[in-house]
Amino acid sequence: MQTPLLGNVANQLLELGPKLVRRPLALVPFRLKADLLERILGLLLAQQAEDEELDFLQDNWVAIHVEDMGLEFEVSFDGRWLVRQPTKAEVKFTGQSKELLLIAAGKEDPDTLFFQRKLSIEGDTELGLEIKNLLLSIEFDTMPSPIRHSIEKLAQLIQQLQLKANPEVA
Repeated sequence: MQTPLLGNVANQLLELGPKLVRRPLALVPFRLKADLLERILGLLLAQQAEDEELDFLQDNWVAIHVEDMGLEFEVSFDGRWLVRQPTKAEVKFTGQSKELLLIAAGKEDPDTLFFQRKLSIEGDTELGLEIKNLLLSIEFDTMPSPIRHSIEKLAQLIQQLQLKANPEVA
């Protein structure tokens, strides 16, 4: 039997985690964050780049806004990944870190989160659908091991905390 205290602690951890990362993340110069994001995207989507599945991104910018972490950037692909500060993207994805992480781990479906209003997509709907399909085509098992294991462990922790915070949903 779960106690209300355990549920409250789990809920606080889900809310507090991103807030603890937000302040130090804000101190990191944008160029360093952009370089890291470009490298990670290059590793994660190397096969798609090689198969020319990213051509639809050329001259198109996709904004990502991780609300609870205060992280916002835009990405494009022109033979290599480009990351810039937000200006004017064709499509914008907005969500909380836990939902975006669960999508990355293949534990949540973007459509479900969209209909639950936990993921927002604004702008060019067709480009947004292409991005969503690209994300769904990434085989989690082919990700570089350190990235895959980190995402997997964080996703498991989030799911466990969510179960403890909302046992009636399970």
